[in-house]
Order: sequence, then C-alpha cells, then structure tokens
Amino acid sequence: MSSSPEPERYAAPTTATTARRTVLSTRRLESYTDGVFAIAATLLVLNVSVDSIGVVTSNAEFLRQVNALAPSILNVVISFLLLSLLWFIHVRQFEFIPRVDTTIIWLNNFRLLGVVLVPFTTSLNDELSRYLLGRTLLPLNFFVILLFSTWQWFHASSPRRQLVHGASATAVHNARVNNVSALAQSFAVVLLATLVGSPAFFLFALDPLIALVLRRIGVLRPTPDEPVAG
Repeated sequence: MSSSPEPERYAAPTTATTARRTVLSTRRLESYTDGVFAIAATLLVLNVSVDSIGVVTSNAEFLRQVNALAPSILNVVISFLLLSLLWFIHVRQFEFIPRVDTTIIWLNNFRLLGVVLVPFTTSLNDELSRYLLGRTLLPLNFFVILLFSTWQWFHASSPRRQLVHGASATAVHNARVNNVSALAQSFAVVLLATLVGSPAFFLFALDPLIALVLRRIGVLRPTPDEPVAG
C-alpha cells in the first residue's frame, strides 16, 4: 500500500454545474436496475427444461439424457455468472455515484436492454450454435452491455460533470482502465466465439493475469482505495 498522500477526491457539483442539467437521486435507477438483472438471471433457467427429457426406463437412460442437457446447462451457468459479474460492476460503480444526470439514465436503459436480451441470446447459442450468428450473438450481447457500462462510467467520472464522490482520482483512473480491459476481453471473446462458440468465454479467466501485467507496466496505479468499478 502506498504511503503517499491520497489524491484529491472528486468534489460535489457546484450550483452552476447542476443548474445546466437535471441531476437526480440514484434510488429509483438502482432499484430498477437490480430488478431487471434479477429477472433476466431468473429467466435463464427456462433454457433448461425437463420437457427435453424423453421416456426414462432406467438410471442409465436418465443419466444419458441429463448428460445430453450438459451444453444447455453450461450456457445457463456462463450467462448467469457473467450477468452476476455485470451486476457487481454496477453495484461498485454506484457506491460512488450518488446522483445521476439524464445521460446516465439513458445509458443505463440501453445497458438494461442488453441485459433483458441475455436469456434470448443464450437460447440461440444453445439451439443454433452450429451457425455463425447463433454462436456469436451471445458474446456480442455481453460486449454491448459492457460497452454501455464503460461509457456510463466514463461519463460519470468526467471531472467536468463531477458525479463521482468518495473515490480518489487514482481509483477512478484504475476503474476506467479496468472497464476498458474488460471491454477488450469481451471483444476478443466475440472473435474467438466465431470459431469455438461458448468456450470462448473462458478468456475472461485471464482477467487476473491481465490486471497483474497492467500493474507491472504502470497502467494500473497504486492506490489506497478499493477498486470502484471494472
């Protein structure tokens, strides 16, 4: 942990700043966002149905048919974990965003449009992964969600807008780097998915290694703050 003084924190918006745009509390936005994430995550289970299991006459037959559902179950698990990660990024961001402007509200709405489409694109990935579009729409879906999430954080953390509070400038910088890194990884997943499908998502497992490299080369800076996003 660095012993240097903590960088200057982002200040609250001035009266002149807030007078030029609508600035609102995050209470309703956070509640709405949490609800959409929860519903999307719950609907994922509909991609796995017992209706696809035929007549079972023995334990061996039962295990064989359940094993046939393994790819569907894997797709659900992957989508659920990624949705949980995206929700966690949202939670960490809004710990430091007490008020929002209209732009953030709409960026969040477009991000949630991507979230509600995840059960559908997961189903397409499960049923039509033999086709190029079928196996790339799901990773593309997550890329778009991350794009709006990153855009939202860059907008909120702009020093001119001053919507971020309680985080040092270094922590805000690191959060920006982490968001861009996640977006780049997501783009790589889209490209790899054109060849291998769902296993491309395991590229995200390299995130700790990528973060370590970014620290070693100084892109991620030492800070006494916890990471705020990304």
